[in-house]
Amino acid sequence: MSTKLNPYLSFRDTAKEAMEFYRSVFGGELTLSTFGEFQMSQEPSEKDKIMHAVLVTDSGLTLMGADTPRNMSYTPGDNYSVSLSGEDEAELRRYWEGISAGGNITMPLESSPWGDIFGMCADRFGVSWLVNIAGSKPQP
Repeated sequence: MSTKLNPYLSFRDTAKEAMEFYRSVFGGELTLSTFGEFQMSQEPSEKDKIMHAVLVTDSGLTLMGADTPRNMSYTPGDNYSVSLSGEDEAELRRYWEGISAGGNITMPLESSPWGDIFGMCADRFGVSWLVNIAGSKPQP
């Protein structure tokens, strides 16, 4: 699997509705995961909110999105990131080192509950980035 670069949209409580809308426009397969599935929120009202959504179309488009937890800021108009994802750990770590240099790391690049290596940062120009290195899935 090669590294993919795609937009990642943030929402406040409307990720499921928005991603279903985008599926109705672009077609494709939509996968939704909630905060509750991965025990990623201490807030009970957020357990059914979308932690990660990915829409992959037959024509090769990929769009990702998620609900922004209440403890994180959310500003419509600034609610996007650029996502780098793939399996080539050396390549993705090199990209991470480059884009995070001189920027602000908001979540270090480290193992995640879903079995991948994941990190978040804003580069020195203020662009938000997500890096996900595919790993083995956690055992139930």
